[in-house]
This record gives sequence, C-alpha cells and structure tokens, in this order.
Amino acid sequence: MDALTQELDMKQRQWQPDIAQQVRQYLTEIIELADRDRLDLVRSRIVEQEVLDLIDESKRINS
Repeated sequence: MDALTQELDMKQRQWQPDIAQQVRQYLTEIIELADRDRLDLVRSRIVEQEVLDLIDESKRINS
C-alpha cells in the first residue's frame, strides 16, 4: 500500500488540476463503496462503460 500511496502522490503532482480532482473523487467513491461492501457496483460500472465504448467505436467504424 505504501508503494501505491507514493505513486499516487507523485502522479497527483504531474496531472492537470482537473484530472487530479477527478482521481480524488473516484478514490473517495471507491473507499466509500468498500466501506459499505459494495465494490461490486464499481465492477458493474466498468463493464457498462466498456460496452458503451465498444458501441461508440463500432458506430465510428461503420460511419
């Protein structure tokens, strides 16, 4: 965990402020979901986004 914390700290300094803020927000949401034993929701969102990305890509290719 220490290595992850160090890498995140380094990256936060490199990212644009809006990206750093988004990462903080996502991490806060993940921690809250983990505290409530609801991380399965995060996986569902990731899969949903992957499907939407595939649909968008398919539309671009077929246009």
